[in-house]
Amino acid sequence: MIDVKELTENPDLFRTSQRNREADESLVDQIIAADASRRAAIAEFESLRAEQNVFSKKVGKAGGEEKQALLAEVKELSARVKEASAASDAAQAEQERLVRMMPNLVLEGAPAGGEDDFTVVKTVGTPRDFAAEGFEPRDHLELGELLGAIDMERGAKVSGSRFYFLKGVGARLEIALMNMALDQAISYGFIPVITPTLVRPETMQGTGFDVEHDDEIYRLERDNLYLVGTSEVALAGYHADEILDLAGGPIRYAGWSTCYRREAGSAGKDTRGIIRVHQFNKLEMFIYAPIEEAEAEHAKLLAWEEEMLAKVELPYRVIDTAAGDLGMSAARKFDCEAWVPTQERYRELTSTSNCTTFQARRLNIRERQVDAEGKKGGTRAVATLNGTLATTRWIVALLEHHQNADGSVNVPAALRPYLGGLEVLPVL
Repeated sequence: MIDVKELTENPDLFRTSQRNREADESLVDQIIAADASRRAAIAEFESLRAEQNVFSKKVGKAGGEEKQALLAEVKELSARVKEASAASDAAQAEQERLVRMMPNLVLEGAPAGGEDDFTVVKTVGTPRDFAAEGFEPRDHLELGELLGAIDMERGAKVSGSRFYFLKGVGARLEIALMNMALDQAISYGFIPVITPTLVRPETMQGTGFDVEHDDEIYRLERDNLYLVGTSEVALAGYHADEILDLAGGPIRYAGWSTCYRREAGSAGKDTRGIIRVHQFNKLEMFIYAPIEEAEAEHAKLLAWEEEMLAKVELPYRVIDTAAGDLGMSAARKFDCEAWVPTQERYRELTSTSNCTTFQARRLNIRERQVDAEGKKGGTRAVATLNGTLATTRWIVALLEHHQNADGSVNVPAALRPYLGGLEVLPVL
């Protein structure tokens, strides 16, 4: 969540952030008003409690009729204290409700506007000219079927629409991508973690997801648990209510998990193949860092994502996501989008977000501050960051970009050791 003190001291900063997000600016003033009401309610409660304590001492010293009169006043005062306490609790709850509605403060430099208002940071590589090569490219599903790698028909038979089987070289290809990504992450100091895919509502909410109104989330009502759409959720909750030691630098985790999304708002979109599905695998980088190091860590996450894309030899572009498309938790986000030949457009393969202290405040994750002399001080919220390193969707761009006229697919050199030296995925 946002820092209420910062908001009350710099309301225009938050109004600008909301305006850039194309969100409700009045929420800023509602939070300021709620904070004032909360402070007033607490002050009233504390004043009455102090008065009650004074009267209690007087009662102890009094006797006879005086004592009876004082007891009547104490009884009346006690009722007022109880009312003030309830008012204080209500004011606190109202402020917390409003604060949880407030998205993260957008960092300077992020483009204003909605989904289509991103800016292109750079474009790397050149899409293949299949016309010049003398053949029309097949899409990833046709290729997957020729290779015996993707079976959508049986996926639908077993589980319904937007489910699939990866088999043969398809299964091997995904595992190879994930293992290559994991090896890269480990080389940069990430701790590999296989995370739970079911989490409690407080963990989901703490990460920034609205469990009551987010139609993308699968819920198991009987158990009051939620299926994650990314291992970011479990990794964010991993250190909830803890004080971290970041004296040695950021803590980095690489979470391997299956992910689940309803794709509730995607009716009629990408219904062919495995671009937009309900279940997929992903390797997610997650970092806990001191606030001052968050921006540098964000740049590193993007560089590591680009390193993976270079290894699989895909043309791509990097976009700076507009404020209105950042989601609840991100203060800045960069996406890497690979060229998909049959769609003649770039499609997202990776995303990396700097969530500053937003998630840590919700989950109560802090670090112990240490001065230049090594003396320990108070605590403060840490910054959290995340970034995708490989997902099932990568198979789409990989198959289409590296295909041959006969339907076989060339394996990028860096990926071959993870496929037992296989250089070409053959047509069955």
